Parts: sequence; C-alpha cells; structure tokens
Amino acid sequence: MGEIRNFRSGNDEPPSHGPMPRRLAAIIVGDIASYSRLMQADEEGTHVRVKRIERDLIQPSIVEHNGSLVKTTGDGFIAIFDSPVEAVRCSIVIQQNLIGRNASLPKDTRIEYRIGVNLGDVIVEPDDVYGDGVNIATRIEGIAEPGQVFISGAIYEQIKHKVVCGYESLGDRKVKNITDPVRVYKVLPDADAVGRTRGRRENTLIFLLGITLSVIAAGVLWYLLAQTPGRVSEQATGPTASPTASPTASPAASPSPQPPSREAAPQTPQPSPSSASSSPSPAPAPSQSASHSAIPAREPEMVAIRGGSFAMGSNDDLTERPVHQVTVKPFSIGKYPVTVQEWNECAAVKACGFTAIGKDDAPVSNVSWTDAQQYAAYLAQATKKTYRLPSEAEWEYAARGGTQTKYWWGDKLQPGMAGCKDCGDLAAEQPAKVGSFRPNPFGLHDMGGGIDQWVEDCWHKTYQGAPGDGSAWSSGDCSAHVLRSGSWKNDSRYVRPSNRDGYDTNVRYPTHGFRVALSP
Repeated sequence: MGEIRNFRSGNDEPPSHGPMPRRLAAIIVGDIASYSRLMQADEEGTHVRVKRIERDLIQPSIVEHNGSLVKTTGDGFIAIFDSPVEAVRCSIVIQQNLIGRNASLPKDTRIEYRIGVNLGDVIVEPDDVYGDGVNIATRIEGIAEPGQVFISGAIYEQIKHKVVCGYESLGDRKVKNITDPVRVYKVLPDADAVGRTRGRRENTLIFLLGITLSVIAAGVLWYLLAQTPGRVSEQATGPTASPTASPTASPAASPSPQPPSREAAPQTPQPSPSSASSSPSPAPAPSQSASHSAIPAREPEMVAIRGGSFAMGSNDDLTERPVHQVTVKPFSIGKYPVTVQEWNECAAVKACGFTAIGKDDAPVSNVSWTDAQQYAAYLAQATKKTYRLPSEAEWEYAARGGTQTKYWWGDKLQPGMAGCKDCGDLAAEQPAKVGSFRPNPFGLHDMGGGIDQWVEDCWHKTYQGAPGDGSAWSSGDCSAHVLRSGSWKNDSRYVRPSNRDGYDTNVRYPTHGFRVALSP
C-alpha cells in the first residue's frame, strides 16, 4: 500500500527504465458539470471556489477513506483506492457534502460534480495513472448526472452487500473506445433508497395484478350474463340487477384495496394496525393522522448521571489537547444509542426525515447532525421533556464512567469489550445490536465503538478556549459538529473515551448515529 500514498513525492528522481508497476485499484474520476459556463460567468470566483472545495472537501475525504489523490485537472480530479467500498463511500460523502454547500446558492451558480467509479487494472506513475480501468471510470463519469455517483458492474459486485445505500441498474452501456459494453449502476445514498426502489417495483407488480384481476372480473361477468336468460327472468323484477352487480362488485373491488395495504405496510409504526382497525370507515385518512398524534412516543431508557469534575481530553492526539478540568452538572443520558425502531416511530409521524433500514434493535445509522436534532425535537415535543443531544463534555464524562484510563476498563485493549474493527469476535460488516457489549461503570452501553455518535458541540480542532462548565461549545464555525465513540468500522484508537472527530452538519454517513440526553 505504501507505494501509492504520495504520487508527487520523488519527482526529482530520474525516471525508471524498468516496467511501470501495475495494480488493481478502485478509481474515482470526478468532473464539474457546466464548468465552462461557470468560468465564463465568474472566472476568478469560480476558480477560488473550486480550489476551496478541493482543499476543504475532496482531499480530506480521500485521505479519510484511505485513498490517494492522483491529480486535479482544473475542473475535476482522479483518485485511487485499495478498497472499492472506501472509494464509493468517499464519493457519497463528497456528493452529499456538496448538496449541503449548494443548498443556499442559486441553481445556476452551484458547483456540482459528476463522479464515476470503476475497478480495474492500472499503470501507476509518480503523478498519474493509466489504463482501461481509468478510461472506463472516465466514461462512466461522462454519463453520470450532476450530483450523482455512477459505478461500474465490477464495483457493484464488490460493494452490493457492504455499503448502506441503494442501487439502480442502468443496464449495459456502450462507451467510447471500450470494446465490451459496461454495466452501470446509479448509487442511491439515502438510507431509504432501497425502500424507494423496491417500492417502485412493487407498485408496478400491484398495477399489473390489478389489471389481471380486472380482466378476470370482466370475464366472469360476461360468462354470467351469457348464461341462460331464462334463469334471470325467473327472478323477481326488483332484484334482477343483483346477479349482475354482485359478481361485478366482488372481483372489481378486490384489486383496489391492495395497493394501499402493500404501500402502507413498511411506513406504519407498530401501533397503527389497531388504530386502523378502530378508525371509522367513512374518513380513514383523518382518523389515522389523529391516531398518530395521539400515540405517545417511546422514550429511550435513560441513566441518571451525577454531576462532577474530571480531566477532559488526552495527549494522544492534537485534537484532544489541552487536557482541561471540566465540571459537569447532573443530567441523564440514553443507556443505548437510539435504535432503528425508535427512529422509525419518529419517521412514521413525519417528524424525522427518512425511514431507517435494519433490525429494530440495531443502532440507527446514516444520520446527519441535523437528523439527530429532528429526533430530539420530536421526543421533546411528544413527552414535554427537555430531550436534546449531550454536550461533548457530558458525553466524555459519561463514557469514562468515573475512570481516567485509556479505555473505561483499563489501559489495554480487551477483546469483546467494544465493537470495532480490531476489538474481537463481534466485529462485523454491520453494527451489533445495542447492548451487545458490557456496560461501563455508569451502566451505559456502546460508549466506545458500535456507532459514531453526534453531540451538540460545533467542531473545533483543539480544546483551546473550550467551556469548563460542561456546556456545549456552540460558537465559531458550526458547518461541522463533533462525533464521539468511533464505530464498528474503525480501529481501537477510536474507542477511547477521549477520541473526537468532526463532520459536516448536514451530511449523512453510514456509520453515524447518536444517543440523547435529558436535562433535569
């Protein structure tokens, strides 16, 4: 891996006369849509904005996902990765971050990238890469829509069960200068993307089923009408329409309720079947919405934390310095991270922005800081209690559980104590269900590993100037907020109670979740 990390290092050395090294790599090619128009409208301003995006977003995202930036091309970039999973995750992060950055801008001034990702054999040089693998990634980028990530079939086969997102097959595409057609997929990064694509397929099947049943009903009706007229004339004059109407109504009515029942099933919370059955039939829609508002919110299990003072931070990393004394007031914090079931109850009443996928007892993931705030606001409104995100100081105080060691259980890593990449047997491709690991001395589970957890504070690169009263640090640039805990995809360094990271406020990421706090 070391030979690909710094392509621009060693440029002063004489060129090698031996064969160029080849390797298999995941290649990202990004290009700005309508770059010429943007430059024509504001050449200097566009150049400055593009360079800022490269410096603040693209380069850090590539490094964070263990990739290497090969080169920038003025209106684009090329990067390579050892891991197809990390390449696609990096692409999603870049695109979702740009959505947040562009939200307040007029549409004709937005900088939007098209991104193509391919897995292929490449020739590696000190400042460039070559080969069909790169060419295919470039062609895929060329057919991608602005703001979207398109991937090749080779990438899809590597990541289809490993990245929390959906995929839409665009079929085989013939691309320039490539002999064989390339299968292309569109990445759908939202957590409910899979449900939407599945819903489209189900709607189509339901529509076809409805047509089929209608044809059958018409056939039955025709058959009954074509039977011996004498049998009809034997009936009394009043009910003569009855045999005709009865078979017509029965088969024809059967397809019509099916689409609502199939559509509503995944979006309705557990209490809805009983409320649906008890709601009056003349006005089902208003009664259902009323029943949603009447359903009390499921409150997370909370643990009361006594106030106290502790030394916050460590000397293990620059972002954790300086170590400083903090006094925390009494508060309560969730015993577990917020689960998929708890989140989906919020989504069911339209208070949270998407329906999460996964098992009910798994921690909800792919959540932005803004999403977490929506859930806390929903819980506070439904219960009339002061639910919120914990401050960074509260989180670390609770995570330490009254200890000052590297981990809450001691200074050495012990297998089976937390969910992380090198923490033991329970590490996996998905986070374990909440409470799978031992609680810390305060009775809290998953306060290290499992799922990254948002806190209230804005991101600052160090603790210089941080408040000492345990309150959230809400001043400064709040385009990014603090994440704690580390996740099942990180190594054990991230499990330390003092570890901290910052991430863009409005961007979702598959390893990000949260837990709530409660003021007395």
